Amino acid sequence: MVGTELLKGQGLGNQLFCYVTTRCIAMKQGRDFSILGSETLANNIHSSCGLYFMDLDFGVKAEKKDFAGTYYERDDRIFTGSSRHDMTHGCYVTAADEGMFQVADNMLLFGNMQAEEYYIAYKKQIKQWLKVKPEYDCHDFTDKNLCVLHLRCSDYMDSPELYLRKKYWLDGMKNMRKINPDMKFMIITNDVKEANKFLPGIPAYNFDLAKDYSILKNARYLLLANSSFAYFPAFTSDTVEYIIAPKYWARHNVSDGYWASEQNIYSGWHYMDRKGRVFSDEECRHELEAYKKKSGKYRRLNVKPGKLKSYFYKIQSKSIYTNARLHKITRGVIRRMKALKGR
Repeated sequence: MVGTELLKGQGLGNQLFCYVTTRCIAMKQGRDFSILGSETLANNIHSSCGLYFMDLDFGVKAEKKDFAGTYYERDDRIFTGSSRHDMTHGCYVTAADEGMFQVADNMLLFGNMQAEEYYIAYKKQIKQWLKVKPEYDCHDFTDKNLCVLHLRCSDYMDSPELYLRKKYWLDGMKNMRKINPDMKFMIITNDVKEANKFLPGIPAYNFDLAKDYSILKNARYLLLANSSFAYFPAFTSDTVEYIIAPKYWARHNVSDGYWASEQNIYSGWHYMDRKGRVFSDEECRHELEAYKKKSGKYRRLNVKPGKLKSYFYKIQSKSIYTNARLHKITRGVIRRMKALKGR
């Protein structure tokens, strides 16, 4: 038996990655699977409704005491001055862990578990496991001239290394219009008020969990944030034609070539850099391999910085956060001035 435990602090996207990866590894090994903590699924920091729109199989009923031990997925980090987190804890850059495929029997798996190598061979089965119940499967926005933006606000807004800038969305819409000049846009978000301020004029919605999920799943074009929530809707979609996501994923705003993490480069997706240039997943993988060979950061993988380097990292991080605050204040002032002129 192979198992995992879903944790209360995880968002739905992270929980589904743990679920799918564990089940696929168990299937590959010809073993039973068990999902502990199933009561926390979609009962977390973002919602408290449960996963009412799917019927998931949680496998064999078990407790922690039924397992012989725990396997922790490899955890590789580089230390940078891009954020307070990355100075102290390091930036998570891990690729797929080959050891995950050889775990011993009766082990609990823990980790990020977002590399497609773990589950890509079972896509057909995954689409059945994560099938949305017909009564919740919304097709109202499956339009050939519509691109759905998934805008993650609120909990990302105080992290300038993570929260995507307005330019990302404007560049993304520009690139989508290159595909279809008649393209229109709508936003699915966890914060409609902020989305309306951030991208005024584009309809923004926060429906119930099932509708948000199924709208993303049934869209033809997706412009995504660096959030795991949208991954499985996109992965299980029968309609999606083109996906743009941020290059370097969780460090789109600050990376000089590293990915946070490498696990988030997905087949068939397109990734856009800070200049608005779009790259295929293969181009991103090749670039990253070249970066690893010449990068001083990767030569110091998992090595915490000394006192002198930490000092300069603190200066860099403070500068990034200060600039982000000033930029936010400036945007607010400009919005107020426009509002006053419109009266």
